[in-house]
Amino acid sequence: MLVFNSEMHLITLLFVLLELMMFSIQFYRYSSSPQDKPRLWYLILLGLLIFYNVTGGIFLDPDIPVRLSLQNTIAYGSGFLMAAYFPYYFYKSSRLERLRFHALYGTTVFLLGPYLVFFVLIYSFNQDLNFAINYGLIIPFLYSLYLLWTILNAISKEFKSKSATIKPARKIEVLGVYLAVAPWVCLSVFAYFSISQWIEVLVTNAGFILVTALSLKRSIDRNRSEYKKQLANQQLQLYSFSTKCANYQLSVREQEITRLVRQGLTYEETGRILFISRKTVDAHIRKIFLKTCSRNKVQLVHLLGLTPAWQEEVGFENYLKYNL
Repeated sequence: MLVFNSEMHLITLLFVLLELMMFSIQFYRYSSSPQDKPRLWYLILLGLLIFYNVTGGIFLDPDIPVRLSLQNTIAYGSGFLMAAYFPYYFYKSSRLERLRFHALYGTTVFLLGPYLVFFVLIYSFNQDLNFAINYGLIIPFLYSLYLLWTILNAISKEFKSKSATIKPARKIEVLGVYLAVAPWVCLSVFAYFSISQWIEVLVTNAGFILVTALSLKRSIDRNRSEYKKQLANQQLQLYSFSTKCANYQLSVREQEITRLVRQGLTYEETGRILFISRKTVDAHIRKIFLKTCSRNKVQLVHLLGLTPAWQEEVGFENYLKYNL
């Protein structure tokens, strides 16, 4: 089923809308934490995927004010770009050093090279698309099959060399990414056999959905790990605080006042919470300073092994909310 009186199938449009929504969410998350490189790689992947689906969906259309030859060049180019980027994404996200050559050089030479020669240079002169497909896809076709075997071989060697340290969940994740990559690496195969648009889009975007699910899982696992570290640090901090209070012989009341001082409360607010007067709070503070040899509140807080309240991390639910 075509939409908007164009060559785009309905299923292609649905994937484009889904991907645009995901791109907006991930871009917002990345803008708030630009040091998150895995999210950047995923954003590039999404951008190329949207470009591929849009160009592959609307081209070839004689009603568009763009030469048909240029439409073909752009449509095939978007597919070659996706096929060339996916090994790099796999190499970076799964940390497989054995794919470094293919990710950085192999795809450029054996995928983008033939595209530039046959679909850009030669096709612009002879306007013969069949010639570009018949001869320009031979090397990418063979290289795609070799690349699939290379990736699987790299995964196998990685598992064997680190079999004692790789968790089963990690193995499933890497194999899942491989299954997601496979359709995109084989884009030249789809182009060579002129597979129908809706079949091509369905198969390749199924890989995108799998990659998205794995990316979200990795993000949640990373956030859980950070939360556990935060919790462990807090427990260590409380243990350190109790130990140091005992060393300085601080009473229970003095410890309570120290905790409230850490939160930045005034003496009046501290007194209201503890049902004592401001003068009593002031007297306790002087005793605390005297026992700990502190000159001010900031020095007192750090001396007792506490982190100032304004430096605390957000809770786990908010951590997930702002980092997914």
